Amino acid sequence: MSEEKHHHFFHHSEDEEKPAENIDYKEKEKHHKHLEHLGELGAAAAGAYALHEKHEAKKDPEHAHHHKIAEEIAAAAAVGAGGFAFHEHHEKKEAKKQEEEAHGKKHHFLG
Repeated sequence: MSEEKHHHFFHHSEDEEKPAENIDYKEKEKHHKHLEHLGELGAAAAGAYALHEKHEAKKDPEHAHHHKIAEEIAAAAAVGAGGFAFHEHHEKKEAKKQEEEAHGKKHHFLG
C-alpha cells in the first residue's frame, strides 16, 4: 500500500496547499479588505439597531425589558463585528507584507 490517503482533521481546501510562488497576494489583500469593510458595516448596523432598541425601551415602557435584552444582544453583535473588522484589517496588512516580501521589496528604516 504505497499510496496512502492523508486524512485531514480540519477542512483544508486544495488551494491552501499551493506552493508559495503561486499565491496571488493582491487578491488575498483585496479579499481581506472586502471582509474588513463587511465587518465595519455589520458593526455600524448592529450599533444603530442597539440605539434603536434603547430608544424603544424608553418609548414603550410596557415592553421595556424585551427592548433592553434586544439592545444588549445588538451591542454584543456590534462588538463582535468590530472585532472581526479589526482581525481582517490585520490579515490585510499581513497579506500586503507577504506580497512585498515575495516581490523583493525591502522596508527602509531611518535611524
